[in-house]
Amino acid sequence: MTFSRVAAIDCGTNSIRLLLADVDAAGNLTELDRRMEVVRLGQGVDRTGELAPEALARTLAATREYAAAIEAAGAQQVRFVATSATRDARNRDEFFDGVRAALGVDVEVITGSEEAELSFRGATGAVAEAHAGPFLVVDLGGGSTELVLGTGSVDASVSMDIGSVRMTERHLHSDPPSAAEIEAARADVRAHLDDAARVVPLAKTATLVGLAGSITTVTAHALGLTEYRRERVNQAELPVQTVLDSCAALVEAPRAERVAMGFLHPGRVDVIAAGALVWSEVISRVASDVAAAGGSLTSVVTSEHDILDGIALSMA
Repeated sequence: MTFSRVAAIDCGTNSIRLLLADVDAAGNLTELDRRMEVVRLGQGVDRTGELAPEALARTLAATREYAAAIEAAGAQQVRFVATSATRDARNRDEFFDGVRAALGVDVEVITGSEEAELSFRGATGAVAEAHAGPFLVVDLGGGSTELVLGTGSVDASVSMDIGSVRMTERHLHSDPPSAAEIEAARADVRAHLDDAARVVPLAKTATLVGLAGSITTVTAHALGLTEYRRERVNQAELPVQTVLDSCAALVEAPRAERVAMGFLHPGRVDVIAAGALVWSEVISRVASDVAAAGGSLTSVVTSEHDILDGIALSMA
């Protein structure tokens, strides 16, 4: 069967990631290379409405490195998708011009619903082999968090303007965060979840699936890893209370303690508390709604397959 060699780039608020893969006509994906750099493109966007010059410089430098890898791999198609940070920035044209110069393709600034569709497609392929739907896929990024419910396809989705970077900048300023800061952040997340629940029927969730760096980091903590091991994190199924305990530990840990965690990427040290807080609130709300409907949510699944895989598959 013939295949296309594709390059998928996902540029979010906190990180930029590359997936080089071969994809055949049947939609089977063979991963060749997967990379991630924490560039914090969304630094200060929530406050200023603009991309910071130093954040632009970091992101475009990483883009040029990815361009060299893409050329060396001989990728036939390239798709560069940007999400929350660039949706909100007044000076995004400067970013677009830099990416075009490096890669020869235009940046696609996708909507929250498009982001949800791609994340769902990327995440559920492997998960569906071992777990029952409906799946609630939670893609927790730096600037936004997507909730996507469906089985074979998306039934409902919503994008919330809460994420690890955005919530850190809004609420968590002390080291470690104060009780008042934590409560303010939780109230903010709960208000967003109240709105989201009017769009996505959380009570229908049979399998809760978490994606992206904050969630994979929480999973690594819950697994007791001393260094990050993707093969252990991917498809990990953990009891709800175990995950909530790890979230609480990461929220409450001082910075020096987080720095010493071997599984925690240095670029996430300053934002993992907020990411863990958001994830804990999502899990608690979903479990509560499922229980109110007569069901029971006992575990949480983590997937290393996410929007990057969805972007790659979209080029098949």
